[in-house]
Amino acid sequence: MPAWLSNVGADVHHRALTARLLGAALLLAACGGGGEDDGTGGEARGDTTCDGRIEGTEHLTMWFHAGPSGELSTLQQQVAEFNQAQRQVRVELVTLPEHRPYTDLVNSAAASGDLPDLLDIDGPNLYSYAWSGKLKPIDSCVPDSVRSDLLASIRQQGTYAGKLYGIGTFDSGLGLYVRPSVLQKAGIRIPQGVDDAWTSDEFTDVLRTLREAGHQTPVDIGLVHAQPGEEWNTYGFAPAVWSAGGDLIEPRTFRTADGFLNSPESVKALTTLQTWVKEGLVEPGRTDDQAFSEGRSVISWTGHWWYPDYSKAHPGDVAIVPLPDFGRGTVTGMGSWQWGVTSGAADGDAVWRFLAYLLRPDQVHRMSEANGGIPATHSAVELSSAYATGGAERLFIEQLTRGVARPRPRTPAYPAVTDAFSRAFAKIMFDEAPVRATLDGAVRAIDKDLADHQYYPPTGR
Repeated sequence: MPAWLSNVGADVHHRALTARLLGAALLLAACGGGGEDDGTGGEARGDTTCDGRIEGTEHLTMWFHAGPSGELSTLQQQVAEFNQAQRQVRVELVTLPEHRPYTDLVNSAAASGDLPDLLDIDGPNLYSYAWSGKLKPIDSCVPDSVRSDLLASIRQQGTYAGKLYGIGTFDSGLGLYVRPSVLQKAGIRIPQGVDDAWTSDEFTDVLRTLREAGHQTPVDIGLVHAQPGEEWNTYGFAPAVWSAGGDLIEPRTFRTADGFLNSPESVKALTTLQTWVKEGLVEPGRTDDQAFSEGRSVISWTGHWWYPDYSKAHPGDVAIVPLPDFGRGTVTGMGSWQWGVTSGAADGDAVWRFLAYLLRPDQVHRMSEANGGIPATHSAVELSSAYATGGAERLFIEQLTRGVARPRPRTPAYPAVTDAFSRAFAKIMFDEAPVRATLDGAVRAIDKDLADHQYYPPTGR
């Protein structure tokens, strides 16, 4: 599991509690309701974070969520090279204490007024940060040429209330990794793309057929990472709910989860997943996540980040196919870490100068090579053969560009939404809890948070 999921999953419950404490005191009065999905509406450009001028030499601080990793070392090199290439903007990548959750550090700094100029933000948390006034909209900073080069999914996940608040240099996606040799031997059809995904019923039959062929736990869905409160539960399995026609919360006003999270469609999708577990078709939540690599499972429901390891474990015998269609077409997750300009940033133009450097095609490609993320720009995608027509990871780009990918709910209530769904999912999978009653409990928790925050005005009014 990548850092952007594991770091968040460890403290998701803390985020939900923190959101309640910050509450209405951090209302952002300037935020308007509604807006366009990709943040390109003219209204958004009224918030001027950039005016096109940098006076003298600007010194900026930035925070990054991950500890030692290829991702961090790449960013450190980018900062150093940027500072060496010009003298008008000096960037300092602040070293953060590793013993405290990143979101805890962000919230503490926000309360004391000590946020950096440039903040690294996990995708769906952006909406809470924007709503509470921690971030400035950056529409006035982003030239049309850069905006049009961004994948639509990047613009969508960075938009709140019709304004662009965040930009990422990479995106994410889900799929089913399969062993073609094994499926072909069992006489199983292998989907070729998003238009011919297995239906959920067909996939159930696939799993039963594979078990009859001697594969005792044919699919790994990452239960080792599915403990209560883990973000994997929401990122990984909200797509099943969406594919069935359900949702985590009412998607237009975000004023209630009732009738959406506990709808018949949502219940049916999660009942199907629970059935796979009850039948023993799913790799149990052991202490490792190597079931596919070691051959215990021949299908893995997971994200783009596993392709390097899986292809190394089974050279020439790994394919990526869409998640099952639960009734309304296959759906995948999306969204990853983004950069945002904080409300206290000294000079938005200076921050944008550095962001523009990170968004250059060669730099986007460089980061995606380091962390396995999906490049955030069309120009950077063209630099990688893996995403070209016929490329091994082409499916991930197709899903992001063809409307198959959906962002997690774009509401400041997201910490409460993911906490409630994640805990319900764990009960359903591990405790075999009744699906409808468990989802009803999650709905009550979400709706209580909404009521406690007056439905997060002005968006919810």
